[in-house]
Amino acid sequence: MEKSFPLHECHVNKVTIIINRTHAILHSIAILLLIHYRLSFFFQHPQNITIPTLPWLLIFVSELILSFAWFLQQACRWRPVYRTVFPERLPADDKLPAIDVFICTADPNKEPSVEVMNTVISAMALDYPPEKLHVYISDDAGSDATLRCTKEAWNFAKYWVPFRRKYGLVTACPDVYFSSSENDNGDYKGSEFKAERKKMEEKYEILKQRLRKIVEGHFPTNVASNNTRDHPSVIEVINKEEDEVKIPQLIYVSREKRPSHNHNFKAGALNVLLRVSAMISNSPYILALDCDMYCNDPTSARKAMCFYCDSQTPSSLAFVQFPQTFRNISEDDIYDNQVRFAFKVDNWIFCKDGESSRMSLENANILASCSYENQTVWGSKAKDYFTGFNLHRKGWKSVYLNPERLQFLGTSTTNFNDSLIQWTRWTSGPVTVALSRFCPLIYGPLKMSLVQLLCYSELAFMPLLNCLSLWGFAVIPQLCLFNGIPLYPKVSDPNFNIFSIILVSSISKSLYEVVTTGEQFKVWRNEWRIWMMRSVTSYTYGCLDVILNKLGMKEATFLPTNKVTDDEQVKLYEMGVFDFRTATMFLAPLVTVILINIAAFVGAVVKALVVDDDGDQYWEKMFGQMFLSFFILISNFAVIEGMIIRRDKAKIPLSSTLWSVVFSMFILLIGSVILC
Repeated sequence: MEKSFPLHECHVNKVTIIINRTHAILHSIAILLLIHYRLSFFFQHPQNITIPTLPWLLIFVSELILSFAWFLQQACRWRPVYRTVFPERLPADDKLPAIDVFICTADPNKEPSVEVMNTVISAMALDYPPEKLHVYISDDAGSDATLRCTKEAWNFAKYWVPFRRKYGLVTACPDVYFSSSENDNGDYKGSEFKAERKKMEEKYEILKQRLRKIVEGHFPTNVASNNTRDHPSVIEVINKEEDEVKIPQLIYVSREKRPSHNHNFKAGALNVLLRVSAMISNSPYILALDCDMYCNDPTSARKAMCFYCDSQTPSSLAFVQFPQTFRNISEDDIYDNQVRFAFKVDNWIFCKDGESSRMSLENANILASCSYENQTVWGSKAKDYFTGFNLHRKGWKSVYLNPERLQFLGTSTTNFNDSLIQWTRWTSGPVTVALSRFCPLIYGPLKMSLVQLLCYSELAFMPLLNCLSLWGFAVIPQLCLFNGIPLYPKVSDPNFNIFSIILVSSISKSLYEVVTTGEQFKVWRNEWRIWMMRSVTSYTYGCLDVILNKLGMKEATFLPTNKVTDDEQVKLYEMGVFDFRTATMFLAPLVTVILINIAAFVGAVVKALVVDDDGDQYWEKMFGQMFLSFFILISNFAVIEGMIIRRDKAKIPLSSTLWSVVFSMFILLIGSVILC
């Protein structure tokens, strides 16, 4: 009998396991000592208590919340593994399963058609049997321009797909191929290749011109007639039966939308694609892509199939995950767009196997109608986070694959406004689950492993825990510092070492993780700063949005991330300069926190140097709070610079600063009355 070699392997990183678990144990001991120190305050004799109870209790609660968030984070660090695949061992093409590719677009104004069509073309150019690859583009805006652009993309793909395959190009996206300085010529360097490459580049330039002309000519005249929330369903198979060139099938789908129906945003669009594709191609596997997430590695489909086609893989494997990475990350990623600490992922999802019914397009339109889901469970739990959580809870498995070559590359936000809006939206999904009966801590036990349960709990509660703890650490100690109330031990007190150890432990571990992932110190600095900024802005508003929605005071909304690039904003981003041209609702809490810390720190320094007769004693007593304020200010110096130093258009507007001055004075006044 011929020996069967595995298609994939899983390796346990033993060194990282030892480091992570040792740190977790030591850090936990320090946290327990901190809890003991805080609790002992409440068991003192009343005559010995010289500090108000309320601020002590509030900072203790903030410390407990942050400690709980840290505890949840240890789950994903408990047993790190990495995987390798062997696509060259896959069976012959005729034995590979079919794949449906889902690409969703929602707003042609914010999602440039050139980028969207490059994603479509790159998916059609995957190194996979063309008769077993079907690409669906969902146009949730119901735009005639997107349909026409899709047809233009297909016309170009007829030439691009054979060209890429003939010369073995490793770049599937034409825009990247023709704009990249890297020499991706496959195995050919002769005159024939150069001539064909030149012709292909000319065809691509024509494609871009046509796409832009379609979009520019569509919106000025048809804005009124094209209502993105009120339009019928449209399903069209772009390929023609008489075509001789073998390329994957391309299908345009625009579901019906009416103002009186809840559409569940992107999740609803994916539900329609599931139903429509089941009637047209009914492939057993699905690749879901964002409209700007082009396929960077043509072999990504085969890499995923190394798990599904391996006889050693359990039948309960639900999806293979790849990290989401971006093509436009600057060297100084001030907005932390790469999300190094927790990769967002693209999912390969398993569907029910079966043969296509080849249903007529007229009948398929019924499946895309807005009334089809009435009185059904379709869309009742339309959250990407909940979908993954529920699959794992039911016993399905998943694997995470991060090959050396990046598999998918998208376009990240390049300005502060879009970044905060995006994170506000990302916050609402998990928090909605956390504050529902499907909360992982309630819905997950007995159905999942403890580590997996804690991972989902961290994702669900992370925004809420971060915003609550950050507001506590950014305001409570500062108000007490402003009023001369110590919340931390004196420097000479042995208990001061507890807080020092926790701080050093947290910073050193995060620095270690940054370095071991191949990044530099400035990445750690950017991550630390943006974490504080998001906690008092995006996380706060995202949580408030969920709470108001739960109370019936606000409807759920969806704002697509703006993918249109602005040269001025991109230049600032690449220079590492914050673009503060955003709404006052984002700037006000951020600037208010900074002003409160400035007032507390400057007031404490003045008191220690000028007012207080025993300055050394004051420094020793208030050093912990002074250091905390100084650390927040130095970490967020970009905000101070935007308020005071900068004079360019992207600085913090004077109106936002003045509003923040009013808010900070109010908080200092009211806080002083309540806490003291």
